[in-house]
Amino acid sequence: MTQDRDTLEKRLHYPLGDRLPDAGSALEVAPGVRWVRMGLPFALDHINLWLLRDELDGREGWTVVDCCIAREEARAQWEQLFTHEMDGLPVLRVVVTHMHPDHIGLAQWLCERWQAPLYISATDYHMARLGSQSTTGFGGDAAARHFARHGLNDSASQQRIRERSGYYPGLVPGVPSEFHRLLDGTVLMIGGHRWRCIAGYGHAPEHMALFCAGLGLLISGDMVLPRISTNVSVYDQEPEADALALFLSSLERFLPLPADTLVLPSHGKPFVGLHERIEQLQAHHRERLAEVLDACGRQPCSALDIVPVLFARTLDLHQTTFAMGEAIAHLHRLWYEGRLQRRLDSDGVYRFSPVPAG
Repeated sequence: MTQDRDTLEKRLHYPLGDRLPDAGSALEVAPGVRWVRMGLPFALDHINLWLLRDELDGREGWTVVDCCIAREEARAQWEQLFTHEMDGLPVLRVVVTHMHPDHIGLAQWLCERWQAPLYISATDYHMARLGSQSTTGFGGDAAARHFARHGLNDSASQQRIRERSGYYPGLVPGVPSEFHRLLDGTVLMIGGHRWRCIAGYGHAPEHMALFCAGLGLLISGDMVLPRISTNVSVYDQEPEADALALFLSSLERFLPLPADTLVLPSHGKPFVGLHERIEQLQAHHRERLAEVLDACGRQPCSALDIVPVLFARTLDLHQTTFAMGEAIAHLHRLWYEGRLQRRLDSDGVYRFSPVPAG
């Protein structure tokens, strides 16, 4: 039986209570670790960024984890942080968990302003470079064709998706011309502490979370969020992907971490209860998969047919494209498991139905 977010959230512990950092300020969550929160002009209205006290090549300063989208309000908040929250010390390096705009949007600006190197996985670096020069699944002809094959083929939606070909570069106008590669298991020495990279898949091409055993902290990025479930989607660049399988297997990588780890997520508040939250996310997707299988058992379904099964609320087009990606991901998981079969109908739309018994 599905439980609401409030009930599930009560099983987590928020050591800082309802405290949030004010705009342009930082809140210390552990020695040498400060929490910054910046606004976003989306339904998901904020992102958490992290300042880690550091020393690099004999220089004292800060490592920044994630950046916010490129917009003047965010730049202004960063300037306030430089002046009031960083003890007069420079940014020494910029670590980006993954290539989504709210995480990498201002990386080029920060790196150029401070002559600081960028640290990111190679996969996400190259996807971000490509995206800043064209598009990465959020708009344009390729995205329109992809969504049309899965049922979102009305002329108005198709036109609007095609017109959004500048969505990504509008939020990420550029990416530094060089980077330091992060891999699963890479250890960064930051402020005398070992931070180990944990790769995650399904949400982004090669997401990097950062775990510090010495401080008992996990910068989880978008892989583990306390209240909302991470978006797991199939996009036009990899239209046959089994993204949900990748995401669920990635969650297993976090289970060996200590139960008392303080999780620093990209959205929401720092919390303790990592193992509980992973169980919640696994149960959430099991329930959604069961609902999708049931819907396809009543009649063959496209991804567009599945959107209201997964999302009860009214969605705008921006939200619908994310919902479509999630619907495809759930259909593909059942398809790859052999519980659903896929058929390309005469109207050019993929529809899924149960595999016949026997």
